[in-house]
This record gives sequence, C-alpha cells and structure tokens, in this order.
Amino acid sequence: MTARRLTKTRLLVLILIALAGAAGVWQWWQGQQDTLPEGLVFGNGRIESDQVDVAAKSAGRVREVLVREGGLVSPGQVLAHIDATELQAQRAKYAADLAAEQASMLEAQATVAQRQAELALKEANLRRALAVFESGGISEQTRDEAQSERDTAVAILDAAARNVTARERSIDAVQALIDQVDAQIADTALVSPVTGRVLYRLANPGEVVGAGGKVLTLVDLSEIYMEIYLPLQEAMRVPLGSQARIQFDGVDFAVPARVSFVSPDAQFTPKQVETRSERDKLVFRVKLRIPPSLVERHIDMVKTGARGVGYVRLDPNPPEWPDFLQQRFEGDPLDAED
Repeated sequence: MTARRLTKTRLLVLILIALAGAAGVWQWWQGQQDTLPEGLVFGNGRIESDQVDVAAKSAGRVREVLVREGGLVSPGQVLAHIDATELQAQRAKYAADLAAEQASMLEAQATVAQRQAELALKEANLRRALAVFESGGISEQTRDEAQSERDTAVAILDAAARNVTARERSIDAVQALIDQVDAQIADTALVSPVTGRVLYRLANPGEVVGAGGKVLTLVDLSEIYMEIYLPLQEAMRVPLGSQARIQFDGVDFAVPARVSFVSPDAQFTPKQVETRSERDKLVFRVKLRIPPSLVERHIDMVKTGARGVGYVRLDPNPPEWPDFLQQRFEGDPLDAED
C-alpha cells in the first residue's frame, strides 16, 4: 500500500510540473503579446534549409569520398569520385577507332585527288577528239569512245567524293561516342552544386551504387530561413517582402530577415508549434528568409535546427521595433536588403 501511495504521489507531482510548465509557456506568450506594439506579430519556429542529395548519375563503384560529415563545401568542389576504369578503357577503344577512320579519310581524299587528275586528262582528250572530229581526222567511234571515257571519269570522281563524305560522317559518329564517354567520365566526379555542409555521408569507398544512388547529403546554406505559423487574421495582413526579425533561444541579439513566402493554404497547427489561442486550429505557414550575404558573413556559425521566435511587421507604416529586437550581432546591418 505504501508503494502504491508513493507512486500516486509521484504521478501527482509530475502532473503539477507539467501544468506549471504549460502555464509558464502561456504566460510567456501572453507577455510577448503584451510587450509588442500594434502591427507586430510573432511565432516560434526553427532555422531550416533545403537538403541537396549528391548522387551518381550512372552505376559504379565509389573510388573515394573527399569530405566528412560537417565539412563546409563550396559550389563546384569535388566531393567524391566514382571509379571510371571501364569508361576510360571504352574511350581508348573509341580513340583507336577514330584514328582508323581518320586514316581511311586521308586515303579517300587521296583517291579523290587521283580521280580529279584522271578526269582532267579525259576531258582534255575529249576536247582534242572533238576538234579533230570536226576536221574529219578521226572516226565517230573514236569520238564516242573519248566521250564515254570522260563520262566514266566523272562518275568515278563522284563516287570517290561520296566516299569522303561517308568517312566524314563516320568520324563524326566516333567523335560523338568519345564525347559521350568523356561526359560520363566527367560525371564520375561528384561536385557540390551549392555552398553548404555535409549532413550525411551515405557511401564509402569500395561500395557499389546504382544509377541515381546517393553518396552524400548536403545542407544548402545559400537558402536559410525560419518558418512560423500565424492564424488567418494575422497571415492575411502579412505582405511579401515585409521586414522581420528572428531571435534565437538563449541569445540577446536579433537577426534581420524578410517574408519570402506566405502559404495560400491553411493547415492544422503542427505539434511542435505553440499558439496564443487554442482556437487557432488552422494556421498559415510564413517563411522568413535570412539574406544570403548575412549568412555568408557568419557561415561558420549557421546551425540548422536552432529554435527561436520570428517577428513580422504587418502594416505598410510599421511601428519601431522594440528594444529587445534592436540588438544586433556586431557588424550586422539593421535590416535585410537581399
């Protein structure tokens, strides 16, 4: 019986602590609401960013991974290599085929030159035969033979020229195969498309990945934002581009931002979001974007997932920011201009 009473006592204490915590959160929200001037609204959220998967375009074996989780990467930086041995062997074969086609091309061009010389001779013979035939010096048969030889030379030259054209097309075809393999070899070097940090290293050297297989996941630091949720009465008054402030938990400075997106659709309040009223069952998502220049200036300090509160101006002629939102990280601008 004593143990049972002790358990009930502990349960009661836990319930009281939970109620006290909820009351504290409610008082904090009410306090924030009371201290804000008219025309300013706020909502809690966390810093977020887009994730970018770096994947192999074609199937292959991972030869090396050049970065570790948490590493800072820049656009165009090579992050990993897929083994290209087979592709390089294939390219060598196509290069040999190209050399053979080019040799055949030279031979065909030499044949054309030879046929052109033969045609010139046949045309000269025909001119002489026609001149002599007019004076009665040769028979009609001899003239016709000269004419036939000239016509045959024309046909042979035309065939030789067509062979040169065919060789040119063959060279183009082999060169296209080489270009294709070169592109595939270039794709074996996996590069970063953004400025970011390595979030996950999903493959290690020696592992085989399929076409589209993910090797790394990056956090895109060029697009840093906080999403807050506002009820209809407030969300409908938020203009795009409106100035905003973000204050992180545990710090005494505010970060400038701007409203870059207001969702056109309402949604049920997410579980991790506190609202000022239990009646706010449906809310609108509002994105507060931190300017890239500011992110770049403090790139080593950016941490996605950091929680805080976002404040937004509603009116075209907004009031001044409260004193606690005027504090800046040293050297930062007053407002977000990007």
